[in-house]
Amino acid sequence: MQTTTLNVEGMSCNHCVQAVEGAVKEVGAEGKVDLGAKTVDISYDESAVNLDTIKAAIEDQGYDVV
Repeated sequence: MQTTTLNVEGMSCNHCVQAVEGAVKEVGAEGKVDLGAKTVDISYDESAVNLDTIKAAIEDQGYDVV
């Protein structure tokens, strides 16, 4: 399992947390948002999904991965 932390701009509420964590889960990874820090800790199996796919899933929800 790979782990990484992404900075995500535009999150401001619990709905944002659910949207980001749900998008990450939908592509086959696990994510835990820290709303105060505006980050998401990602755990994923790189043989099943790559980081670009995870970033795209978050961005598709309307957030910016920086």
